[in-house]
Order: sequence, then C-alpha cells, then structure tokens
Amino acid sequence: MNILVTGGAGFIGFHLCKKLLENNENIIIIDNFNDYYDIKLKRDRIFELKKFGNFKIYEIDISEFNNLKNVFSENKIDKICHLAAQAGVRYSIENPFVYEHTNNLGTLNLLELCKKFNIKNFIYASSSSVYGGNDSEIFSEIDNVDKPISLYAATKKTNELYAYTYHHLYNINCTGLRFFTAYGPWGRPDMAYFKFTKNILEKKEIEIYNNGEMMRDFTYIDDIVLGIINALEKCYPYEIFNLGNNNPIKLLNFVEIIEKCLDKKSIQKMMPLQDGDVIKTCANIDKAKKMLDFNPKIDMNTGIKNFINWYIKYYNVK
Repeated sequence: MNILVTGGAGFIGFHLCKKLLENNENIIIIDNFNDYYDIKLKRDRIFELKKFGNFKIYEIDISEFNNLKNVFSENKIDKICHLAAQAGVRYSIENPFVYEHTNNLGTLNLLELCKKFNIKNFIYASSSSVYGGNDSEIFSEIDNVDKPISLYAATKKTNELYAYTYHHLYNINCTGLRFFTAYGPWGRPDMAYFKFTKNILEKKEIEIYNNGEMMRDFTYIDDIVLGIINALEKCYPYEIFNLGNNNPIKLLNFVEIIEKCLDKKSIQKMMPLQDGDVIKTCANIDKAKKMLDFNPKIDMNTGIKNFINWYIKYYNVK
C-alpha cells in the first residue's frame, strides 16, 4: 500500500506517519510547513520520522493544484489520509481567507485528483467544532451540524459536504473523522495544555476562558491514531465518526492535573468566553466503537504526564 498523508509534519499527521512506518507501510507526505506555529517543531517531527523508515516528502501547499497534481503523477497512490488544514478556532476569525484557501480549496483539489487518478479511498479530518451551537449534552454523528460558530468549523462542515458529493458522483470511499481535542507529545504550541505548561514553568499567567466554566473531551494522540488506522483499513463507502474520549473534564480540573505533574502552581487570569469557543464538548463514540473498533485507553493523568515528560526533554527544561 502507498498511503498519501497530507499534513504529515503536523501533530496528528506526524504520529500517524510514525505508526504507519512502524507497520512497514509506504507513505508519501505532503506539508507546506507554514508558520502558524514554530516551523522548527515541524522540521524536528520529520527528522524524528527518519528513524522509523524511508518515505517521500513534498513541501507544497495543497491549495496549489498543479503542484499537487505532480505528486499524484509521480506516485502510485492507493489511499489518502487528508489531515492538512489551517487549524485554530480563534485564528479563523482573524484570518478567514486562509481557511477558505487551505481547508476548502485544498480539500476540493484532493478530491478532484482522486477522481482523475481513480483513487477510491479517502480518509479525512473533520472536527468536533462542527457541532457548534448544538444543544446536545453528548455530541452524536446523527446530530444536526448546521450551526457552526467559527469559520474553522464551517470549513470542516464544508469538507464533509464535499466528501459526500464526490462519494455520490464518483463512488469514492470517504470517511470523515471528527477529532475531539487531541493532545500529547509533539503537540501544537497553540493548544491550551501546551501554553499552560509553558507559562507555568516560566511563572507567567495562564488565561482561563469563561472563568473556567468550560469542559473538553480531551483525546490522547495514540488513541486518535489507532482510530485513523482502523478507518484506513476499513475504508467504508461513506461514514463520519467521532474520535473522542467520551469523558469530558472541567477546565480548572485539567489545570490541576498539569500543576500536579509539574509540581508547580499556576498564576491564573480569568477571561470571558472567546468568540467561536464551545462551552462543552463530549463525544458519543458508540458508532466508532462498533465500526472502527475504537476504544480509547489513555487516561488524562497518564496522557498529560507523557506530554510533560516530552516537553521537558524537547525544550531542555532544567
């Protein structure tokens, strides 16, 4: 199997590629190494992958159709795992056209090339953010997702619609994966757990939004990756799955876990709810359990400890 992974230098993409290489799969990586966060971290992830096997990597933007087409012309691709996207809910409010360009046009380009090169298996990243203004306590794949409250969420909803259209018209197997707050080693510096750890260690304030009245369904990266790999193996005709932990935690309790692992107290600055933020996320994962054998195993204490151990080593914290 030759598997194309877009966004392979990103957090989830890196961990997926690492697992695929450990499983002796042939992978082709596409990433544009943009500067949304520290490019060095992305380069170091790719350097880390070289320990696990040989792979091809193309430093291109998925929104550039002709460059993307060259990758398809040069390689026999059996399956695609499309993880590349401009991430970040708040950043999408400030920079909307970046999201339209990368998330929507980039996904459309990939689906067009699936059609052109007769590639029948397309797995792609969606997000828990699509649930937006949903009133449900627990988010299920059958819930209505017509009320996105950030442009990022709207682009992910659009990706799901594009995928269904190409499945319907061209018989492409499309599986969308709605990730619920992935975290772990080699994570993204813009994520709360990363910023909290950094600022606590540096004795700086951490910003607590909505005065701490928030809950998140954090999902450890190894659990996310196993869900993706099972989706790649099964390649259903058209499905959408929640990949979450089904165990949301209060924001202030989450901070306490980080404090305990660091053996340091935080300096907290209470902030109002930010535009685009959802107050609570909680994944119903019954469908993923049944159809993807998805069964998250890593608890929050273990996951945060693993992240902090990596953080201290990577940044050479004394």
